[in-house]
Amino acid sequence: MARSLDGLVFVPVADQAPGQVGTRTRFTYHEQDGAVWAEYAGGDVVRGHLVGTREGDRLDFRYVQLRTDGSTAGGHCVSDVVGLPDGRVRLEESWEWESAEGSGTSVVEQVR
Repeated sequence: MARSLDGLVFVPVADQAPGQVGTRTRFTYHEQDGAVWAEYAGGDVVRGHLVGTREGDRLDFRYVQLRTDGSTAGGHCVSDVVGLPDGRVRLEESWEWESAEGSGTSVVEQVR
């Protein structure tokens, strides 16, 4: 799938732990010449940014965010870009915090 992510808005399909992204978080992606970046906010996240690269259907990026409690956090994520039957895009993510202990998986899907 070579569909551009530029301008697409994504939302997590499930909540994570407190202080992390959740179903009220919205990601707005941008893509140009193999570079990807996004802004995100909502739920426990006041403001977040990610920046990285895309090679084929794989994203590799770092993220940093400011939480509602005033703390900051950052980490690394690798995502697979998957096309859904209805034409939307899903990102299947494996992430790890670099500012604290912890790692996991998550799924975000393009908003209809």
